[in-house]
Amino acid sequence: MALIDNTLFGTEYRVDMAMQRLKSFEQKALQMNPDGYWVAFSGGKDSIVILDLVRKSGVKHTAHFNLTTVDPPELIGFVRENYPDVKREVPTKSMYRLIIYNMMPPTRIARYCCDELKERGGVGRLVVTGIRWAESLQRSKRVMVESCYKHKSKVFLHPIIDWTDADVWEYIKQNNLPYCSLYDEGWKRIGCIGCPMGGTKSMLRQFERWPQFEKMYKRAMVRAMERKKELELRGALKRKLEFMNAEDMFRWWVHGKEATSDQSQIMIFD
Repeated sequence: MALIDNTLFGTEYRVDMAMQRLKSFEQKALQMNPDGYWVAFSGGKDSIVILDLVRKSGVKHTAHFNLTTVDPPELIGFVRENYPDVKREVPTKSMYRLIIYNMMPPTRIARYCCDELKERGGVGRLVVTGIRWAESLQRSKRVMVESCYKHKSKVFLHPIIDWTDADVWEYIKQNNLPYCSLYDEGWKRIGCIGCPMGGTKSMLRQFERWPQFEKMYKRAMVRAMERKKELELRGALKRKLEFMNAEDMFRWWVHGKEATSDQSQIMIFD
């Protein structure tokens, strides 16, 4: 289905086009699975709009909220109160356990957390998301329908890919949709607390707002260092990353290599 510049038309046209996209691909969704679409719901503004459009279009679907264990408490409460019928998917490992297992926190390059916490589920289904071009340069290169690069049986449909932030908020206000209170505090995105993709400034702001998560990350890094040393002593580990201690690891993770106390032990990759 060809995409048209939605800025040339009003809200009614954008909404109608998004719903037509959902209806057009419903048959494919049903062919893949009798339950129809798998709606990826995060509780953020885009997924709020998507779920509302899915429901109003009448297409068959199931909605799923992937808990990451580092979600803002306000977001968890919002979803629980306003979307009790959305299935909450619990991960097999928490972020705490993942950091210990990988012996380091997730980074912009080593984004192991996304596979385990954010992007699980939907295999063999046509997954509906709220991904939009306006969100980032990386997402501006996405297409409306695409296959998952890891699971070929998983297909994505992004019905509002060409909507702007203003379009999303206009729809929310016009339809009186509830949204998480964090947006009113000035947060533009309300994803995982401590996500390195947001950069140092965002991470520091998040840890100031939710200090209990900073403590959790630091505890996990202490355990990660213990596991690494144990494996090194047993000769069961090739050297990947070196830090003086867990505090060094945390400073490097948040601030970058300038913050480590020993520049020779910043990043040593095999």
